Amino acid sequence: MAILGLQLQQRFPVLTAVCYSRLISATIHAPAVASVSSLSCKLKKWNNGGRLPRRLVVGLGASFWAQYMNMAGNSKSFIASARLKGAVEQALQNVEWPEQFPFKDEDFQRFDETSDSLFYEAPRFVTHIDDAAIAALTKYYSEVFPPSNTPGVSILDMCSSWVSHFPKGYKQERVVGMGMNEEELKRNPVLTEYVVQDLNLKPKLPFEDNSFDVITNVVSVDYLTKPLDVFKEMCRILKPGGLAIMSFSNRCFWTKAISIWTSTGDTDHALIVGSYFHYAGGFEPPQAVDISPNPGRSDPMYIVYSRKLSTA
Repeated sequence: MAILGLQLQQRFPVLTAVCYSRLISATIHAPAVASVSSLSCKLKKWNNGGRLPRRLVVGLGASFWAQYMNMAGNSKSFIASARLKGAVEQALQNVEWPEQFPFKDEDFQRFDETSDSLFYEAPRFVTHIDDAAIAALTKYYSEVFPPSNTPGVSILDMCSSWVSHFPKGYKQERVVGMGMNEEELKRNPVLTEYVVQDLNLKPKLPFEDNSFDVITNVVSVDYLTKPLDVFKEMCRILKPGGLAIMSFSNRCFWTKAISIWTSTGDTDHALIVGSYFHYAGGFEPPQAVDISPNPGRSDPMYIVYSRKLSTA
């Protein structure tokens, strides 16, 4: 029997099947896996008038999509476990994508639908992943970024803050930060300019076509409520062959993360981000990389990346 991608990872603050009265303070620390049969029974109960927690219901899409692709002949495993060597990296290999984008509007709802501007109003001069994960991301950047001070290179750091985790001393003629808090962006030493913009309200990016060589997004792709609009814009502003790097861990502000994210595990997350690239169009087949430095001992760290097609 296939295992659905609903494993709640250690230290991952998601509350898939916790009753509403416990939502405010509870955090899940131990892994939990739901099987096809148990979820099917719960879904049947819901359809017959039973009451399921909202976040479980809206989070079923990715897992049933994964099951569908397995049944359709896809040979990969969709077990969502960061502890399985290579599971995340295999998630985007030879994917048989459904013809239509498989997610619904409710998959992008959040527990807290109040204004994001209010949520991010106060600056947070903290890091959201541990030092080992940061070091792993910085090392990855050092391996894939254009060399420092390359003439004509432009980089956009989306959902940016006071730090971008670029290699020490890294510089380019143009490094743009786009984020929600101006005080944080002002403190970011790698930026040459910044834009304050809420992508969930304005997914249109204020840049010319074919402007950037690299786009980065660090542990924030899970907050996008209009991801296809944003990824289409990313494709528009990337230069042909330009690189888009989406990094994520199992940490988040769970009240602001989309339901399909908080209801699924790490392998599903790679599929979800990969689907954004695929259905936005204009990108090469996305790839996933597991750069977790110390599995089980520090924050995991994953990359889903793609390049704009040279003919797009």
